[in-house]
Amino acid sequence: MTTKLSLVCNERPIEIEFAWVGVAAAEAPVMVFLHEGLGSVAMWKDFPDALCQHLNMRGLVYSRPGYGASTPRDMDERWGVDFLHKQATDILPALLQALKIDRPWLFGHSDGGSIALLFAAHFPDALAGAIVLAPHIFVEDISVDSIRVAREAYLQQGLREKLARYHDDVDSAFFGWNDIWLSTVFRSWNITRELAAICCPLLAIQGKQDEYGTMRQIHGIRSQCPQTLILEIDDCGHSPHRDQPARLISTVKDFLLRAN
Repeated sequence: MTTKLSLVCNERPIEIEFAWVGVAAAEAPVMVFLHEGLGSVAMWKDFPDALCQHLNMRGLVYSRPGYGASTPRDMDERWGVDFLHKQATDILPALLQALKIDRPWLFGHSDGGSIALLFAAHFPDALAGAIVLAPHIFVEDISVDSIRVAREAYLQQGLREKLARYHDDVDSAFFGWNDIWLSTVFRSWNITRELAAICCPLLAIQGKQDEYGTMRQIHGIRSQCPQTLILEIDDCGHSPHRDQPARLISTVKDFLLRAN
């Protein structure tokens, strides 16, 4: 069951949809789940709960502004090149503070993985570690090509109707993400140099059949953060938690045992 939290970020009041999953023990460590560019609380389905039950952790799952049942974008709001930075340095810290979460683990998928990395770089002492699935640290042609295909599917092939089950304002969710990723100015977005500030344990995972990015992404992370453990998964696309959930849960469990 989800609930909502009221925050004020950049002098704007917003509501954040969130849910607790996993074990109920208040003293258990917390894993915060950061969804993909078209994700929400509901789109994670039961994976966060399954993972946290295996890890004996509490899990916080939330929808970023513009997604799920959180405050949608204003009709005239266009996200800028720094939209992921704002999520990592404004929204996420405010959410953690409001919920009194100290030094969590972060689990980010796609855009959510980029947010996890940016948070770890800007607040290196504020988290225990991070697991990132198919993260983006720079823009590749394969990403833009697939995002362009997604736009066509949204406009012409029924993707809008499928996504509408997971977002109160589906156009807010889709076009916020799609417009900025397909903009000319975003092609130069690159956070590689910022990653050198990360000092926490990192696990970076990518499917070998990922249609939104190449292995250059996770290898680029390790080039800046030598402590990074990387995993390339066979028979897996952009969403390892959907394509290979058992393999992913086992890998994350082993990683946390080593990190602790």
